Amino acid sequence: MDGICTLGNDRVYDQIVALINSIELSAPGMPVCIYPYDNQVERLRELVQERPQVTLYDDGPSIRRWDAWVEQIWATHPTARQQWDAIGSAGIHRMGTHRRFCAFDGPFDRFIYMDADTLLLSDPLPVFNALNEYDWVTYDFQHKDLSHVYDVNSGWMEKLFSAEQLQRQAFCSGFYGSRRNLFDPDQGQEILTWLKSGEAAVLYSMAPDQTILNYLVMRSGANSCNLALTLPTEQRTGNSVTSGHFTVENCRVYDKGVPLLYLHYIGLSSKLFARLCNGENVELPYRDMFLHYRYLHNPETRPALLGKLVTAKPQGWRRYLKPLAQLLP
Repeated sequence: MDGICTLGNDRVYDQIVALINSIELSAPGMPVCIYPYDNQVERLRELVQERPQVTLYDDGPSIRRWDAWVEQIWATHPTARQQWDAIGSAGIHRMGTHRRFCAFDGPFDRFIYMDADTLLLSDPLPVFNALNEYDWVTYDFQHKDLSHVYDVNSGWMEKLFSAEQLQRQAFCSGFYGSRRNLFDPDQGQEILTWLKSGEAAVLYSMAPDQTILNYLVMRSGANSCNLALTLPTEQRTGNSVTSGHFTVENCRVYDKGVPLLYLHYIGLSSKLFARLCNGENVELPYRDMFLHYRYLHNPETRPALLGKLVTAKPQGWRRYLKPLAQLLP
């Protein structure tokens, strides 16, 4: 069975509702599984009761075994603990983001993972078709900025991976397709051995789930492709809201006339979306697109957003534009 999965808790409730609604329109009948970031999921539990195609992952043994493996992985890193202490991050930084790994145990034989801050805007069939040939399918331009994939100053990146491999395989963990059992912590001792030998230094501790997934795919030799590199040039699009040249028509987004597969609200705090849905006139890129999908089934409850426009800063999206600009196609 194919499906789409995401990750979250009640803090990103509005974004998950928008994502699920976008999936319902672009892939009718597609089952969705939400992996819990933490235990704060009461609103999500209520949500899945209203959506028969949506489930909240509750396999405790699966969650615990992936949590344990992640702890073993980060225990091999030479400086992660000091870096996290310096920013006041207790435990493993953003531990909940690793819960997406449960998809390798999850209900779908093949799956697309989408961050809660994304919208599906076209039929995902191209990704599932690619999974007929590949074990890992991505669609982004993260290879243009490897500083959030690996610790580029460690010296290990060039030792482990060729320039061609980094260009072809590096990806953003906000959107990818894969299959059940591709990775298994019960069979991951070889990976831990590699990391303990010194390779752990290549992991970028500020993007913990993203760096681990890239390492797993590239170091294991998984058969992967990036649609941003393999699709015909005239069919490729960007996906990030940092792109200002997209056009919007009939609640779809286009890149030079080509419809986007998905839109990623990358770098935007979940607090901004909560403020927006509470009626605050917060400035966000492609704001109306998000609001359309968030209130798709109950447009009468969409906030009026009266009053002075609020430019959210410095926590807002503008501070992300410069470093993310290089990720544009």
